[in-house]
Amino acid sequence: FVQLCLAMKHVHDRKVLHRDIKSQNVFLTQNRKVMKLGDFGIARVLNATTELARTACGTPYYMSPEICDNKPYNDKSDVWSMGCLLYELVTLKCPFDARDMRD
Repeated sequence: FVQLCLAMKHVHDRKVLHRDIKSQNVFLTQNRKVMKLGDFGIARVLNATTELARTACGTPYYMSPEICDNKPYNDKSDVWSMGCLLYELVTLKCPFDARDMRD
């Protein structure tokens, strides 16, 4: 998990929001010693560290409250998703049991 956190820091240091951190986007190398964060298909580059993203995107089980509420967000939203991922790794279930984003 530390490798994923370092990967996220590397991305955030370059002002990139991943916006879809989830277990399906974590990959192991063949020898299972290295974890990689993948699928940057909906990633967004911010022009400044103070800029906020506004497009609601990602996987609902991992989306931060501000995205679910259609509010502007920054890299802290990826940190929220990483927390959801950690919960899933420890418990083998998603942290929230909801039918849709309204729940």
